[in-house]
Amino acid sequence: MFSALVNAFKIPDLKRRLIITGALIAVYRVGCYIPTPGIDGAALAEFFTRISKTQGGALFGIINMFSGGAMERLTIFALGIMPYISSSIIMQLLTAVIPALEKMAKEGKAGYEKINQLTRYGTVLLSVIQSYFISLWLENPARFEGLQIVMHPGWGFRILTVLTLSTGTIFIMWLGEQIQERGIGNGISLVITAGIISRIPTALNQLFVLISPFAASRRQIQPVTLLVMAFLLAIVVFAVIMITQGVRKIPVQYARRIVGRKIYGGQSTYIPLKVDTSGVIAIIFAQSIILFPATLASFIPNPGFQRLAQGLIRGHLLYTGIYALLIIFFCYFYTAIVFNPNDLSENMKKYGGFIPGIRPGKPTADFLDYVMTRITLAGASFIAVIAIMPDFIMAWLKVPYLVASFFGGTGILIIVGVMLDTLKQVESHLLTHHYEGFIKTGHIRGRR
Repeated sequence: MFSALVNAFKIPDLKRRLIITGALIAVYRVGCYIPTPGIDGAALAEFFTRISKTQGGALFGIINMFSGGAMERLTIFALGIMPYISSSIIMQLLTAVIPALEKMAKEGKAGYEKINQLTRYGTVLLSVIQSYFISLWLENPARFEGLQIVMHPGWGFRILTVLTLSTGTIFIMWLGEQIQERGIGNGISLVITAGIISRIPTALNQLFVLISPFAASRRQIQPVTLLVMAFLLAIVVFAVIMITQGVRKIPVQYARRIVGRKIYGGQSTYIPLKVDTSGVIAIIFAQSIILFPATLASFIPNPGFQRLAQGLIRGHLLYTGIYALLIIFFCYFYTAIVFNPNDLSENMKKYGGFIPGIRPGKPTADFLDYVMTRITLAGASFIAVIAIMPDFIMAWLKVPYLVASFFGGTGILIIVGVMLDTLKQVESHLLTHHYEGFIKTGHIRGRR
């Protein structure tokens, strides 16, 4: 692996791309520490310390994770890239239900650029709306148990906050696109991953305090427990890699066609159906829905609503069960949106392709739907287990959620998926220039 890293810097183009990627990520991390004007940072930190122990703390924790800690400090990048992710998901859903957008998506590169431009407009709109409501929320001392977060409330602060936070999100979006174009890897995904990885030093510090190797009287975690945690982490990472890369290969045979003196087709190939099509999107949807009542309960002092929300907070059996079912549902929902067996069947029929033993047309579409439904169940069940694993780790090993979150959940799925994708691109450059890659066979598992 180390020889492959050295070889990566011997290729001028790849070296330039790696340096540009690292520099742009460094710019993003610096921006996560530039505060928004007009905010009392000490009072805000006190508020987040209090709310982390309530129902609403879970949702703020998720937003804070995606923003790389910028939300907790309310910096210029406080909104993070979430408005862009939300806009992208909305556009994907609209593309599946609006014929004009569906037609646009089939226009190739030109259609992709049009949809990408609409996604950018949606990002700006969502950023303005979210930042405006954040400014109103910050101005209300009743929300902060008497803490004065905003030093000079009013329209001046609101306009400044909207401009600052919206510009920050647009700048992050631009950074992601620059990484995509001039660097290596998926820019937006790398920005999110950098924010999640930035939490590792804090988690390790908490773990060190719990172990207390130089003060046995204050030790809360035994060395044996630490070994168990390391073993579990290795298993979780291995399992996530296998499911992320896992595909069901459907064999496809193309009939021979004679056009003039030339023969076309006749080759065999396969359709790779991913076991986990939705990835982390199903978890994001499920978290947003299940945490919504608990978040509202922290602001609405209604006894009935409070009792309902009490059963839907992290650690309760009802929360775990509903959360897992929501993840499975959204895995199927997203797969149904992005995978269209009828279109796939028609394209195969158009170019003379068929699945051995299956008639072209509707029987092929029914077969693909049958297979996809069953492999999605396996992928959705695995994603649900990974998502709820931090709760069990936290309860079983008595560790803080920040430490337990690296044993599953959204963070581990994003880190593993993005690192695999980036590794594939680096591997591709190495093999193109006849260098030995990270894997001795020259292939990353799952690409054969």
